[in-house]
Amino acid sequence: MTQRSDLDITPRGSSNGAPSAAEGPFSSSAVAPYLGRVKALVSPERFEHIRRVAVLAQQIAASNGFSSEDQDRVLLAALLHDAARDMSDAELLSLAQPQNEVEEGHPLAMHGRAASRLAARWGVQDPVVLGAIEGHVFGVHAGDHVGAAVYVADVSEPGRGVNDDVRELAMVDLWDAYARAVRRKVEYLRREGKEIHPATLRAYEALT
Repeated sequence: MTQRSDLDITPRGSSNGAPSAAEGPFSSSAVAPYLGRVKALVSPERFEHIRRVAVLAQQIAASNGFSSEDQDRVLLAALLHDAARDMSDAELLSLAQPQNEVEEGHPLAMHGRAASRLAARWGVQDPVVLGAIEGHVFGVHAGDHVGAAVYVADVSEPGRGVNDDVRELAMVDLWDAYARAVRRKVEYLRREGKEIHPATLRAYEALT
């Protein structure tokens, strides 16, 4: 894969990166500066996933009474959460260094942290947004409802075809839905005999 510069990114199919009505949730001026950058880094299929996550995360935020400021944060974090998901290992390692054996063996596990670093390079300074971007992979701190909304939306958006019950629960009780999603992930990894990231274990243990 050709190395790309985050300082020289042009969006697919657009001369200026300005959002159109067809962009759906991303027509907001709050995300306009980042839309073209994200679209330039991900596949069309990945972008459709990002769009679905954003729509669902917005619905979750509204259903759970988020303030307008936090709804904007949810939208921005949803747009940026998978910005690094289609990067090569080398590109990921240029943005984030492994912190444990799981990440050393599977650099893709760092894509949330890499996306957070990329967002910071692009000018995102809100620690809540940056934390939600990184936390969508392994879980978030108790009380981080912005991060929880993005996490739940990511694992239960309709295109995945799983976790429909988590999606429905999130509309009435975000934290119960988040807890169910984290527990389900850990149980699946244990059942399959797969490595569990230390941060995922911490998120799981915090539920008790």
